[in-house]
Amino acid sequence: MRQRTITPIAASLALLFNAGLVPDVLAADVKPAVAQTADAAPALMLARVWQGGRSPAGFLVSEKYDGVRAVWDGRSLRFRSGLPIAAPAWFVAALPATPLDGELWLGRGQFERLSGIVRHSEPVEADWRELRYLVFDLPGSVEPFVQRTERITALVKSAGQPWLQAVPQERLGTASQVQARLTQLVAEGGEGLMLHRADALWLPGRSDALFKFKPLPDDDARVVAHLPGQGRNAGRLGALLLEMPGGQRFALGSGLSDALRQAPPPIGAQVTYRYRSHTRAGVPRFASFLRVRGPE
Repeated sequence: MRQRTITPIAASLALLFNAGLVPDVLAADVKPAVAQTADAAPALMLARVWQGGRSPAGFLVSEKYDGVRAVWDGRSLRFRSGLPIAAPAWFVAALPATPLDGELWLGRGQFERLSGIVRHSEPVEADWRELRYLVFDLPGSVEPFVQRTERITALVKSAGQPWLQAVPQERLGTASQVQARLTQLVAEGGEGLMLHRADALWLPGRSDALFKFKPLPDDDARVVAHLPGQGRNAGRLGALLLEMPGGQRFALGSGLSDALRQAPPPIGAQVTYRYRSHTRAGVPRFASFLRVRGPE
């Protein structure tokens, strides 16, 4: 396994933190040098975590799809990272001139296969015929969200393509109804819910108008180092050192399979992890590896 060189002190602190033996804030300060990505990412609205028990009054509720986010600027289709998506010509030609934000989706529990399909440098026609593009917003629009949803419905209808769909939105009156909807959806194989304030204008960045609600919250972070293992993991990966969007760093060792410890995600890769809460320093507690996100 090819490992990134880090100082003995940094490795020790990160591994001790992962075992819960040092304060979180110390692990957050472990910062080996890493390469930076230079891809220009599109401006997007990003969700915060919904707190159970909160009233959903004034919000529109939809399913949170476990797909690959895809942004259409009227000319090209891109991942959230800014990298181009190699979609078939017929797929791109059918999209409207209006910018769209949505998810490429194959079905519940199909993320790994979906990710493989959309990452091909040359699209496989038969595979793309199985995908849907689920549109949930109009980037740059000056209308409130409820009006944007109406425009999305009209655009999708005008396109006349069965694979291009508007994400269904509903209103739920109470916190208990939101919880019941989440429980039902997860039992059916869904991932969670999205809640978007109906009167909110579109604004890029982390928004107080957009929330995700899941049984356990998750988030993405960037791999900045491979930390060596000890004991049964000697000679292979012990933990991933991850950097959050805000700059905090933490070691993630829980949830890693033997295969990932032998061939870990490369430096710079985006991974998704689940967690229960955050420390006062903003570092996730009880974090567990979920998946590699790929270029999206």
